[in-house]
Amino acid sequence: MKTMITDTSGRRYLNRGDAKGPFLTAIESNHTLYISGQGGFTSNGTIPEGIRDQTKATLENVRHIIEDCGWSVSDLVQITCYLADIEEWGTMNSEYEKFFANQPLPPTRTAIGVAALPFGLRVEMTCTASRDANR
Repeated sequence: MKTMITDTSGRRYLNRGDAKGPFLTAIESNHTLYISGQGGFTSNGTIPEGIRDQTKATLENVRHIIEDCGWSVSDLVQITCYLADIEEWGTMNSEYEKFFANQPLPPTRTAIGVAALPFGLRVEMTCTASRDANR
């Protein structure tokens, strides 16, 4: 069950109720949206096989979170991708490119190879979105 809470400072907090730990899904503060690390979990909580399907699912999760907050994929300015096997970068990159194909410009990005990710994930992404104060 997702909830959006606004505190007295004007910060907004999204809790989708599906976090796998003690953290919020996203926090909006000063025209910036910070999204916690997202993996390739499907809507029923399963993890697809392989980097290609996990990348697709991860990016779709990011899209849903952004839209839940009233933002758009075009507001993304930075994504950090954590890969359990950096040799899978090319496959991840191919799906990433498809996801942003309809955007005028993709966000900045960093890809990092890590020793392991939780739950057997092949990829995890943290994201930052930003928009000017007039929107």
